[in-house]
Amino acid sequence: MAEPFAALYRDSMDKFSGQKSAAQFLYPPIDPFDQRMFDVGDGHRIYMEQCGNPDGIPVIVLHGGPGGGCSPAMRRYFDPAAYRIVLFDQRGCGRSKPHASIKDNTTWHLVRDIELIRETLQIDRWIVFGGSWGATLALVYAQTHPERAAYLALRGVFLATQAELDWFYQGGAGGFWPDLWQRFVDPIPEDERFDMITAYNRRLFSGDLVMETRYGRAWAAWENALASIENTGATGESPADYARAFARLENHYFANKAFLEEDGQILKNASLLKDIPGKIVQGRYDMICPPRSAYALSTAWPKCEMKMVPKAGHALSEPGISAELVRTMDSLRDKPERLGL
Repeated sequence: MAEPFAALYRDSMDKFSGQKSAAQFLYPPIDPFDQRMFDVGDGHRIYMEQCGNPDGIPVIVLHGGPGGGCSPAMRRYFDPAAYRIVLFDQRGCGRSKPHASIKDNTTWHLVRDIELIRETLQIDRWIVFGGSWGATLALVYAQTHPERAAYLALRGVFLATQAELDWFYQGGAGGFWPDLWQRFVDPIPEDERFDMITAYNRRLFSGDLVMETRYGRAWAAWENALASIENTGATGESPADYARAFARLENHYFANKAFLEEDGQILKNASLLKDIPGKIVQGRYDMICPPRSAYALSTAWPKCEMKMVPKAGHALSEPGISAELVRTMDSLRDKPERLGL
């Protein structure tokens, strides 16, 4: 699941209202010292950037979605004097090309891309930082290459199970937001609503750009509306190109069960994380990725610490979540030797 478009540009929110915003806990904005288009094969070129200290503690940032893309705000969770911050737009989204493409675009392609970036940048081991779908990808990467993950910093855990998909796309979350759920189901004929992911898939891949954009916006609007505990449901429309790419990629992955071999695979393979320390930062009132998955993972992962943020939902831009993530990264900065970095 993604960091919704509206939340990515909320840094100045509440500046004059007396309320705290996420931006108050973040480091100042920074520019990359390295930006490039990176050929990963299969006809895909991904956007990659590095920020902070070229000789610092390496950390790779995995954005949500699939299809969300990275943003300048994601650079700001790390002390730029201490961290070498690597960000990239996953296949098909953000500045990566071809835009909105699902060809050769699976979880395993993304895991391979992460390793190619690491090898190209000559990084031996790094911290893996990801939220929502980014947490899913971080976990799959760490289970595939445990020797390369020095630490996992996760937010809003999504384990890509059928139960989680049913919660969000078959009416579970809709029980709390019935008015917004109705907007999501209204464009779909009643006889197709038993499988909303498949119903949207037919329209998002119809070959009709106008139709794909319209249904892409409806798909994105449902997720945007439930991201923050402060949301009223009035999130506005996402830009057409963003919404179409985001919806197509997310739907493609979810229609294919995230390309995992079996339902519940990540939790079943939690023992592969036994030597990797990590922390989960989870909003208590996360409507997109309910805390049940994060809690189950934390109990199966021996070196995991879990922080439940009491008045927070799903979004990275939630003040309590941002504050805890910065606190976590600052604590790792101060004791890098314990991670062998």
